[in-house]
Amino acid sequence: MYEIHKTLGIGLKEISYTDAMEFEFLANQIPCEREKRFVVRYKEKVLRNPYVADFLVFENIILEIKSSASIIEAHHYQALSYLTVSGKKVALIINFGEKSLTWKRLIL
Repeated sequence: MYEIHKTLGIGLKEISYTDAMEFEFLANQIPCEREKRFVVRYKEKVLRNPYVADFLVFENIILEIKSSASIIEAHHYQALSYLTVSGKKVALIINFGEKSLTWKRLIL
């Protein structure tokens, strides 16, 4: 993460940091699934539109990449929603949009 922030700096679109993160995961043989889809259920029915997390790492950690001025409350709610629909317990929000790399860990 720090290498990506140091190399790319701030101001790029989120997708650029996501691409770089995938490159680093693969280069370091870290098991991950990009754009991991989680079904949403309502009254035992699977809804048409799944939630799509940026990454699922080590089969248990949801990783959300951001490129914004700061990590805001809406990012927390998004990650908590992913935890709820996935049944996972840990999410990380990583923000490349600030002068210093910031991150937040959420535990359900």
